[in-house]
Amino acid sequence: GVLRKSLFLLYLRSAKIRKWITQKPELKPHFFHLQRSQESAKMAVLLSHSPACALPRAFARVASHVHCSLFSLSSVCHQHRLHCPHRSKNFSSIGNGFRNLSGANYFEERSTRVAETIRSPGLVAMEYAELNLPHICEVPAEPPDWNVVYKDPLLPLMVDVGCGSGRFFLWLAKRNSGCTNYLGLEIRKKLVMRANFWVKELDLVNAHFMFANATISFEHLMSSYPGPLVFVSILCPDPHFKKRHHKRRVLQKPLVDSIVNNLTPGGQVFVQSDVLEVAADMRNQFDSIPDMLHIDAINPNFGCDPDGWLLNNPMGIRTEREIHAEHEGSRIYRRMYNKRT
Repeated sequence: GVLRKSLFLLYLRSAKIRKWITQKPELKPHFFHLQRSQESAKMAVLLSHSPACALPRAFARVASHVHCSLFSLSSVCHQHRLHCPHRSKNFSSIGNGFRNLSGANYFEERSTRVAETIRSPGLVAMEYAELNLPHICEVPAEPPDWNVVYKDPLLPLMVDVGCGSGRFFLWLAKRNSGCTNYLGLEIRKKLVMRANFWVKELDLVNAHFMFANATISFEHLMSSYPGPLVFVSILCPDPHFKKRHHKRRVLQKPLVDSIVNNLTPGGQVFVQSDVLEVAADMRNQFDSIPDMLHIDAINPNFGCDPDGWLLNNPMGIRTEREIHAEHEGSRIYRRMYNKRT
């Protein structure tokens, strides 16, 4: 929310940017939508998806000056985009259009390179396709040198299993710098590399991302961490709808047991999905653990529906998939557990 509001306010307040937009008649219909409910999200899409070489210098400066938005001038110029899932069909051509602002074929020219880097809601769905895991994912990942990846490796650790591009933990790490360490585990190496690039861009000393299959690596990694494990999140994992592929789902009994065994007393587990079948499967696995109590049994202030699903996100920060699903009208099913003290 801070990112979108900041970018939209800069759009409104910057006469230079506003004048530049109004001089482009092709852009007016698109920016008319900035006055509506999704104005700030679409402004964020504009800055995060547009090829850096075509952006006016003012846009790059806007992005780099909004420090809390996870942008930097270097990141914009190197096209390490921060994707915002709010992309409408009316807005889909802007990314390609910015390649050549002065050309005659403003929206006609298409670039394969740009098309591959811009992600639409359809591509978000493709991330849920079946994964053919490389052989390296069948081998437990080696623990890093915790003294190198974290300034203080004794701080409490939060782990996000299947962190994707890592924006959820980047926000948390930026907000809670100095009191908690954050570790993201992901099986897509490119996303891990990009997430660690952003860690350096933001000068974060409490965040790190690893290429690892959590199902077989979690125990090995957590047993080597010198501090306490206080939080584990599994957010919108790959559903693997086909019954014969259910064994590929990230939350298997070995991982559940490893999480429970390594979690410090009072530690929390947060699971959510926009697929009821997947959410129910995760719920059943943790409900069967006597040491794990649902949060509403400890704190009745956490609102739940009659079926026991949390009504609101207790973290205060939504993931990309969560934003996309809610934008499409889907429901998010959430559960949070506390380990008995």
